[in-house]
Amino acid sequence: MSELIKGYLKPAIKSIIYPLYERRLFKKLDFAQTPNHIGVILDGNRRWSKANPAADGNTSTSRGHRAGAEKIVELLDWCEESEVEVLTIWLLSNQNLSRPPEELEPLLQIIEDTVNDLARRGRWEIRPVGSMELLPKNMVNRLNDAAEKTRGIKGVLINVAIGYGGRSEITDAVKSLLNEHAGSGKALAEIADSITVDEISRHLYTAGLPDPDLVIRTSGEQRLGGFLLWQSAHSEFYFCEAYWPDFRRVDFLRALRAYSQRNRRYGR
Repeated sequence: MSELIKGYLKPAIKSIIYPLYERRLFKKLDFAQTPNHIGVILDGNRRWSKANPAADGNTSTSRGHRAGAEKIVELLDWCEESEVEVLTIWLLSNQNLSRPPEELEPLLQIIEDTVNDLARRGRWEIRPVGSMELLPKNMVNRLNDAAEKTRGIKGVLINVAIGYGGRSEITDAVKSLLNEHAGSGKALAEIADSITVDEISRHLYTAGLPDPDLVIRTSGEQRLGGFLLWQSAHSEFYFCEAYWPDFRRVDFLRALRAYSQRNRRYGR
């Protein structure tokens, strides 16, 4: 068989087999074992763009981020059909804020456009989380507006992590806790005694929400990079080789299947 025929035949076979495989995976999932809260590190946008040039040769970082942004609605659809209640997506770390302006400014605009698009759909409640004080004021205003407009919507609750870092979150939580006690007249030792795991959790960006049951990272990297550092203490992790724009429903279902097959011990 010539290489040309193989080149046409292989994608055709995949287009038939994968939908059948997806349906089989979905039917076999036990929704009693579906994670309530999933965190996703959307990694690999830049590498995807370089590895998949556009017809005009465009391999820009912005192109990769836009392709990644378009995938988020699909992810939310998959979460809805799988009865996931909370989704936390990491769009930008606080370390990313030090990128050159020519790269950072388009990225911030893509993120803002993405959050606005999600809000306009009116299907999900949006909660921006992260070091908002590090972001441009106009952007923060628009993020807060999206959160206000979607407050109370029944559906998947989306934590949109922007300018987020796990260490910074814990630091901010401790600061907030100490400020709450400021002026109480308590001695420092008494305040220290009152600092517990539950008290710190009450001051996290995700306060009031369940910790993530499952954390997914795309692009083949096998590390968290500080994502939900406190909350993921007892999470299950799933690392996928696909770059984020290439992440498919079948990859998501595989992650759910892997999660359902694990015996969660919660540190015991």
